[in-house]
Amino acid sequence: MLILITDPLFYALAIPAVLLTAIGKGGFAGSAGGLAVPAMAVVLPVPQAAAISLVLLCAMDLSGLKAWWGLWDKREMRVIIPGGIVGVGLGALLLGSLSPQMVAGLLGVITLGFVAYRLWSTRRGLPPAAPHSVVKGAICSAASGITSTLAHAGAPPLQIYMLPRRLPRATFAATNVVFFGVINYVKLVPYGMLGLFDWTNLLTSLVLLPLCPIGVHLGIWMQKRIPEALFYRIVVWALLASGLKLVWDGFIA
Repeated sequence: MLILITDPLFYALAIPAVLLTAIGKGGFAGSAGGLAVPAMAVVLPVPQAAAISLVLLCAMDLSGLKAWWGLWDKREMRVIIPGGIVGVGLGALLLGSLSPQMVAGLLGVITLGFVAYRLWSTRRGLPPAAPHSVVKGAICSAASGITSTLAHAGAPPLQIYMLPRRLPRATFAATNVVFFGVINYVKLVPYGMLGLFDWTNLLTSLVLLPLCPIGVHLGIWMQKRIPEALFYRIVVWALLASGLKLVWDGFIA
């Protein structure tokens, strides 16, 4: 029997989170990509929320890759793509061995860490651009692959390397969009092997699927026309609330 998630609270949280994630996949405020799983995980176990989200992310990537193809920084991609794939393999090993409660707690810590990093980096202002670094890029992209596999929270580790590089806006957006597009399709393999694509998750993804192209095209439009400060503020507050709830569920409750 096919069972669809019907909890109204799930959709109240999932619909805006998926839209914001899709806007980020369109190249506007890419950190929004970390919002979907923490929002859904308020209602669902983290692995289930991650499986539903991965199908949606892969659909978003089709539009995002088309819009930003060929505009990335080639030198950075030669470092971060291999590092990210290695991280996916390591993350798959952790995902298969950790309890859902532990994954929820870890996701909460990662989410709160990213919020703290965003607030700290904003207060610091803009330092001189950091140089290209194979070592730092490989380490950060591998860490991104791990956290992305656990809960699609790959933005924080990668941005520790990418934000200080101060690449041109379009190049930065394209490099991020294409990196996570490649990583998301690689993640389909371990998620399938772990049995996370059952009919409930796939049908729920299908219900939310129409939001993906709408959000991606909004992100492409917004990236060229709208300042990001307000959007970032909304995302940071939403991540803060979700992160606190996940830490409570994983380590306290």
